[in-house]
Formats: sequence, C-alpha cells, structure tokens
Amino acid sequence: MKGFEGKIIGITRPVERSHAAVEIVTQHGGIPLVAPTLELESFASESLLDLCQRASKLDWIIFTSPASLESLFKYCPDFRENLNPQCEVAVIGPRTERVLNDYGITADIVPENYTAEGLLEEFHDIDLDKKRIGVPRTFKARDVLPEGLKKMGATVYLAEAYKSTKPKDTSKVQLLVEDIIKGKIDAITFTSPLTATNLFEIAGDKEEELINSFKDGKVLVAAIGPITQKPLAERGIKSIIPSKYTVKAMLMQLKEEMSY
Repeated sequence: MKGFEGKIIGITRPVERSHAAVEIVTQHGGIPLVAPTLELESFASESLLDLCQRASKLDWIIFTSPASLESLFKYCPDFRENLNPQCEVAVIGPRTERVLNDYGITADIVPENYTAEGLLEEFHDIDLDKKRIGVPRTFKARDVLPEGLKKMGATVYLAEAYKSTKPKDTSKVQLLVEDIIKGKIDAITFTSPLTATNLFEIAGDKEEELINSFKDGKVLVAAIGPITQKPLAERGIKSIIPSKYTVKAMLMQLKEEMSY
C-alpha cells in the first residue's frame, strides 16, 4: 500500500476549514470526501459587542480559533485601533497565528501544545492577578481555559463570537454514514470533539452500526489530538493522533499508518 494512493478519506470539518486537508490528501494521491458534521456561524452577540467596548482596557486577548478572530474583526472592525497598546495577545496554535498576522497583529504567545491546557502552561510564569483578559470563542468550548485563568487571578471576559452547530443540510453526512457502513470509506478524520459527536448524532438509528463499522478496523480513524479522541474512545473506537496537533501532522500520521 502507498499511503493515500486511490484511497477515500472522509473529512468532517467545516467546509470553509477543509481546504488544507483536501489539498494534502489530493497531493498524496487520495480522494477527499468532504462531509462537514459541523457548521460555524458567526454573529454579533451581546457579549462580543461588550468585549469590543472593553478593547482599550484589556491586558490580554486570547484567540482559540481562526473563527473567533474573524468574527471579532467582522463585527468590531476598529478593534485593533481601540485595543490597549500594552495589550498582549495569545493564540492556541499556528493556524490561528497566521490569521492573526493577516490582521497585522503579532502573537506574544503560541504554546507548543496546541490545547487550552498548553496555553495555561504558558501563563504559569506570568502574573495574571487582576489582569483583564478577553476570550472570544464558541460557548460550546470547554471551560478549562477561562477557569484556569480565573484561578490565576485574572478577570475573564468571555465573548460568544460564533456558534458551532450541526449542519442544516445533513444529506452529505448521512451518505458518509452509509458509505462507512458499506465499507466504501478507507479512513476518516476528526478535528474537534463536535465533529465526532455530531456524526454519531446525525447517524440516528444507524449509530450502533456505524460504531461497529469503526470497531471492525476496516476504516482507519484519525483525531487531531487527545481532546478530539475522547468521544471516540468513549464509544470504544480506536483512533490515531499525531504528536503535533495540526491537520497536516494528523494527515501525515494517517498516511504513514495506511502505508503498511
């Protein structure tokens, strides 16, 4: 076997975030099948607009995804101009950092471990007592980051920048479920816990059959990191994860697994 050569790889991430994965799979001879189990919907929530008003008084702002950045600057176009000149910026990983750079802002912190836990580790040696920290994100995200910052003495302003929802049209996902059960898919990738849990919810009465299809080992399963791996493990599904939690690293790890 030669990795992805002629193999069908399921991609479950939102369509606007799937381009890099599609390109990598295609470059290595695979056939990407994009069936988003997740949709991102930005909106001007009260908490986001409130964060915009606080820009001049923030000591830190933390971006945990490109979507949080894009939503903030969409609804607060003058955010950068109003931001406290001494405000420092942290991002969760290199992709978010690249989007931040597109807005002309440089990150002060990019953790080696691209998780909320990794970000918190970076703050252990920084005095956050009484510091004001803005965190735009989806409210479906875990509370590990804001709770950890509060324990360090910070005042955290959570702002709902976008919603993570199941797709309005689930037909592509339902076809993906059918193809997995029929053995027509060689591998599938997950880039967040919701991409996995939404797949099983959309499967409906075929969920058990879907889980068994994964368990029999005919479909290789890849998760971007241990947080994404968790809902799979809870269902008894084995998955591979890369040492570096990026889409490219995940796909390269998957390609290596498929080469044997």
